[in-house]
Amino acid sequence: MQRKLAPFIFLQLASFSSLISGSMVFIAIPWIALEITGSAASSGLVVALTSIPGLLLSPIIGSVIDKIGRRKTAIWVELLTVITSVMIPIAAGFWEMTLPILIGIGVLRAIVAPGGGTSRKALVPDVAAPANMTLDRANSIHEAVAASGFAIGPALASILIAVIGSANTFWVVALFGLLSAVFALFIKVEEQYEEDLVGDSQPFYVYAVQGFKALFNTPSVFVLMSAIMVLALIYLPTEMVILPAYYNEIGFPEGLGMVISAMAAAAVFGALFFEQIHKRISYTNILRIGVIGVPLSMIPMSQLPPQWLMVGFGIVLGAAWGPLLPLLNTIIQTKIPANMRGRVFSLEMTIWTAGPMISMVAAGSAVDAFGVKPVYLALSLGVLVAGALVSFNKYIKELDS
Repeated sequence: MQRKLAPFIFLQLASFSSLISGSMVFIAIPWIALEITGSAASSGLVVALTSIPGLLLSPIIGSVIDKIGRRKTAIWVELLTVITSVMIPIAAGFWEMTLPILIGIGVLRAIVAPGGGTSRKALVPDVAAPANMTLDRANSIHEAVAASGFAIGPALASILIAVIGSANTFWVVALFGLLSAVFALFIKVEEQYEEDLVGDSQPFYVYAVQGFKALFNTPSVFVLMSAIMVLALIYLPTEMVILPAYYNEIGFPEGLGMVISAMAAAAVFGALFFEQIHKRISYTNILRIGVIGVPLSMIPMSQLPPQWLMVGFGIVLGAAWGPLLPLLNTIIQTKIPANMRGRVFSLEMTIWTAGPMISMVAAGSAVDAFGVKPVYLALSLGVLVAGALVSFNKYIKELDS
């Protein structure tokens, strides 16, 4: 079979553009909330409320992906997020931006945005096969490219916030979302499906919950999802509430962009070398290194050292984090039937939205009450304890079975 790289390349370009767009929002929406209210708790509230649609709709999003197709979903989702992105500068131009308006637009965006990343992850095996790539390599490259986009987005957003303002930054967010849709349009590939998979002809609500059943019936996937849930629940508030509150307090948005981008840049290398790492280290130990390495980097960062040390420990954190998402992708793609990929990957999106919704408001309120440093340290120690529990879980070796 002739090797076809074009579909794989266009998928990576779509992912790269989308992650730049999404990671800019990751910085810009909490920043606008801080500008409006001056409260870290309000910033956390915005993040939490805009997470609710993704949490409630993720089974539906996954089902839509599996029903109408991964490529089609990737295109339409990005076009819809473009519309929601331009609403912010338009609203700010015609009216005074308020917290309810920001939350409303954020909720609209959150309804559709998770479908893009989910559909592209589900599409990886379809483009890897004609490119003659192993799933280890394909996921390694895919997550490295995604992490590259995530590394660029925060730095770009922080610069644009300083130069053109937080609301106008969303014009650039929309541009990158549009590019992602265009690149996805050029992905020409035959999507893999199994015939007569049980549940495909069932009512939609039954079809939607098949992802949950597959997760609970596959211990290796369940263990890995649990580890990712720990990071989403306890770690994410440090990036989305704690660090923005600290850098907003000292008036240094560029510093926030540098730290987040340093973490993401290191994660690029961790993801890119996932295939080589797996040749030397088991999936089980890759997970252990990740869930312990992240908190060991967070603890010194929680003491708010000079900027160069914040960046340095951020690099270590990103390197530990990097291999985890290629690992998750590979385990799901090898152990879950192709027809169910969208529904199972949508549960990953549920984790990334449920975690913030549960913990962001509490983290923001704690920062307002006690300050950044003690809350940051408490979260760091929490991640360390949770990582240790995951590392010694008796089912963790199922990853290598």
